Amino acid sequence: MTKIRSSLILFLALGVFGIITTEMGIIGVLPQVTQKFHISPSQAGYLVSIFALIVALSGPFLTLLASGMNRKVILLAAVLIFAISNIVYAYTTKFEVMLAFRVIPAIVHPVFFSIALVTAASLVPPDKSSKAVTKVFAGITVGFAFGVPLTSYLAEKISLEAAFLFGAVVSMIAFLGILIWLPSMPVKDKMSFGKQLGILRRPQLWLTIVTVVIVFAAMFSVYSYFAEYLGQVTHMNGSWISMMLMAFGITMIAGNFLFGNFLHKNMTKTIFLFPLVYALIYLCIYYLGPYFLPMVICIFIWGAVHSGGLIVSQALLMTEAREAPEFGNSLFVSFSNVGITIGTSIGGWFISQLGTHQLIWCGIMFALLACLLIMVKILGKSRQLS
Repeated sequence: MTKIRSSLILFLALGVFGIITTEMGIIGVLPQVTQKFHISPSQAGYLVSIFALIVALSGPFLTLLASGMNRKVILLAAVLIFAISNIVYAYTTKFEVMLAFRVIPAIVHPVFFSIALVTAASLVPPDKSSKAVTKVFAGITVGFAFGVPLTSYLAEKISLEAAFLFGAVVSMIAFLGILIWLPSMPVKDKMSFGKQLGILRRPQLWLTIVTVVIVFAAMFSVYSYFAEYLGQVTHMNGSWISMMLMAFGITMIAGNFLFGNFLHKNMTKTIFLFPLVYALIYLCIYYLGPYFLPMVICIFIWGAVHSGGLIVSQALLMTEAREAPEFGNSLFVSFSNVGITIGTSIGGWFISQLGTHQLIWCGIMFALLACLLIMVKILGKSRQLS
């Protein structure tokens, strides 16, 4: 039984890996997409922005609608849609069709993610649920570490079709694994829409949602311009930047499990210290950025800390949404995308107005604001208990 559960969690993580590869892998192949469809880079950029926008807008509502359905059916349908979408990307000759098939998987993205996390937690005893969730989260970090660069590599060395078919194959393997190993999981005690939406009445939940948005803004205000910073400030060439992207992703995998253990030992302390550690890393990047070797060392540490933001934010939000875990996870997916959008936009403003090197202060500002919000949340909680 334990072996079956481990296999199931592996396939759920593989499904998440396929989703991240589909969502983020497109960034590395936009030049080839531009050439294939004879469009401008800004038009090709819609493939990225439309996905994030749909995820942010649809997540909670679609998860509510799916909350009474068999979890196995939803997981299978979602991962199959991702496989089909990648096949369409590979063979369509019309940009409009490709754009439409960015919208369709984006709709099911938060539903799959939310239910995969809840399913993983339900497969193990309560005291081991955080470790099961960490393993599924590993699908995200492995996606960043290998899925995104491998998609770019396949497009460059073989063809754009091969890059997208790689995403389709990953999703189909996850589909078969879930189909074979996961038992039927009908919802026995369906929670009403009203009861799930009822958690939104809590001021503490909204404080937590704002905190998650700010944490992701802190992370992605700088990470979104990773290549720009290394090129302009550290003066790395394209090959070195590609290697640093890979190194960043690999250390994300280690950081994922490291922060998972920290959360398991002391959740409150880990959540509070995370933005402070991130601000400290940013200070190091700011002062050591112009120096090649010190910056390489910073990138390894940065990647490990960056991945902590994913599981720290999810744990933070789920402490306020225990009664409706699937809906709570969908809120996490949606509002983390809001944070990515805000962080990327304000980071871009910092670069245009103050220069690339000063971008780091944008990340520090958001990190310290997140720390302040977490402190307010902890103090509010202690007053409730006293």
